[in-house]
Amino acid sequence: MYLSKEVKKELFAKHGKNEQDTGSAEGQIALMTKRIEHISQHMKENKKDFNSKKSLVSLVGKRRNLLNYLMKKDILRYRAIIKELGLRK
Repeated sequence: MYLSKEVKKELFAKHGKNEQDTGSAEGQIALMTKRIEHISQHMKENKKDFNSKKSLVSLVGKRRNLLNYLMKKDILRYRAIIKELGLRK
């Protein structure tokens, strides 16, 4: 799934320092969360799509790794992004 440039800029502007800040952990986590939501919706409609299921599991793992990195690096930023995105923990 490809997100439009406008949606990506909006995500990075909201969760990063600015819309050009594509490398921040918060921006990447927000982008992955958006993609995970889209693939999850797709999986509800297409239960036997195993390639999408594999990519969903992979994305969740990558997001978890970024969240773990952020938790070790700066716990306040970690708590803020968890609260903003409504993720568990």
